[in-house]
Amino acid sequence: MRKPNLLFVFADQWRRDAVGFMEKDEVITPNIDTFAKDALSFDNAVSACPLCSPNRATMFTGKYPISHGVWTNCKNGVNEVYLKENEITLMDVLKDNGYKVGYIGKWHLDLPETNLTENPVSGAKDWDAYTPPGKRRHGVDYWYSYGAYDHHLKPHYWHDDEKMINIDQWSVEHETDKALEFIDSNKENSFALILSWNPPHTPLDLVPDGYVEMYRGKKFKVNENVLLTDITDHTGSVNPRLNFTDEEYQEIMRKYFAAVTGVDDNFGRLIAKLKEDNLYDDTIIVLTADHGELLCAHRLWSKHVWYEESVGVPFIIKYGDRFIKGRTDNVLNGVDIMPTVLSLMGLPIPNTVEGKDLKEVILNGNKEENYAIMSAYPGQVRAIKSFEEIGETNLDYGWRAIRDEKYTYVINRGYSPEHGVERFLYDNINDPYQQNPIVIKNVEDNKIALDFETKLKEWAKKYNDGFKF
Repeated sequence: MRKPNLLFVFADQWRRDAVGFMEKDEVITPNIDTFAKDALSFDNAVSACPLCSPNRATMFTGKYPISHGVWTNCKNGVNEVYLKENEITLMDVLKDNGYKVGYIGKWHLDLPETNLTENPVSGAKDWDAYTPPGKRRHGVDYWYSYGAYDHHLKPHYWHDDEKMINIDQWSVEHETDKALEFIDSNKENSFALILSWNPPHTPLDLVPDGYVEMYRGKKFKVNENVLLTDITDHTGSVNPRLNFTDEEYQEIMRKYFAAVTGVDDNFGRLIAKLKEDNLYDDTIIVLTADHGELLCAHRLWSKHVWYEESVGVPFIIKYGDRFIKGRTDNVLNGVDIMPTVLSLMGLPIPNTVEGKDLKEVILNGNKEENYAIMSAYPGQVRAIKSFEEIGETNLDYGWRAIRDEKYTYVINRGYSPEHGVERFLYDNINDPYQQNPIVIKNVEDNKIALDFETKLKEWAKKYNDGFKF
C-alpha cells in the first residue's frame, strides 16, 4: 500500500474568521469553502505564539517557543533566535522515512545574514537570509525559499546556491507554479510538500488588482470591537499610533480580503492538480496559518496578543474519505500540528515533542479534553535591553494564556519592566468580540480562573518557563 503524500499549505497572518464558510468576515473563498465541505475544520485552532517565527518553529517541531528557542521573530539585533540544527522537525522525520521533501515560500526561521556581515554575498537585507544546503534545511530535498521579505509583487528566492532569483510575479501565484512543478516531478514517488505563502501578511497594497476589484463597491460591516483611533501594534507598545478614517478602513479590509481571495484562487489550482493526477485521495492535505491579524480590533494592528483575531487560525485537514468531515470545536494548538500529522501518516513521533496527538479526533470524531497554552515574549531590542538593565530576562515577562472551547484566561506582565500584572478571563461564547472580560483581582475568588492558573503554573514548571505569576 502506497504511503500517503502530504501537502501542507499555510499562509501568513491569515485569521480564522477570514474564510467564507466561517460566515464571519465578508471574504470570497469558493475553493476553500468547497474543500472544507469534504474535509474537517477545527473551529478552535490557535497559534501557540501569535508571531511569524515562533509559531512556524512550533508547527514544525511540536515544541513550545520557550523550548525550541525561537521566542521572537528571527531579526536584526537578536543573534540567538533561529531554528537550531539539532531540532527535530516535521521535515526531518519525513526525510528519514523515505519522502521526497519540498519547501517553497517563506521560511523566516534562520538568522538574518546581516547580523553576521554587512554585505552578504546572497544579497539578503534586513531580516532576510539565504539558508544553505545542509542541516539548517532540516531534511528538505527541494528548496525554493527566502527568509523574510515582504515585496509580494516582486519576490525573490534562493535554491541551492547564493544567487538570488528575482521574480516579477505575485508571490502566491509564483510559489504555486513551483508547487505544481514539484508535484508533477514527484507524482510517482511519496512526496511531502510544505508551501508557505506570505500574503495576506502586510503590506496590503501589494495584491493583484483583479482580486481587489472583486470587492470594489462593497461596503463591509465593521466588527463592534474595531476602533479606528490611537491604534498600535500591541498592548503597551511605544511605537507610533495610527488613525484611520472609515473609508480608509474599508480599503484596508478590501485589500486584506483580496489577498485571501488570491490565496483561495491558488489553493484551488493545487486541488485541481491533485485531482488531475489522481493524487487527491492519496494525499493528506492541510491548510492553515501561522497566526491571525487584528485589523484594528481592540485598537490593535497586526498580531502578538491573545485576542481571537490574533491567535485564531484556520486549520482544515483531509485525506480522501479516511477522516471525518465537517467542523469540530475541539481545541487544536500550533504545538499539536506536527505530532498529529505524523501520527496520521503512520510515522514515529519524536520523543522531543511537547504537543498532543489529535489523531482520534480526526479519524473518529472523538471528544478530546484539550486546551491550548499560548505565550508571547518582549522581543523588540529596546525592550530586551530594558530588562537586562535591571538584571532581569525578557523571557520571564510578556503574557501567558490558556484557551479551551469556551474561555481564554490571560496573565499579562507586559513588554516593559514597570508594567505590573493583569489577569483577564474571557467568555468567548457569550462575548465573542472579547469586550467584557472579568478582571481577576484575586484568583482564589474565581474557580475557572484558579483552575486555569493552576494549569499554567504546571506548564511553566514542566517547561522551565520563568514567567512571574
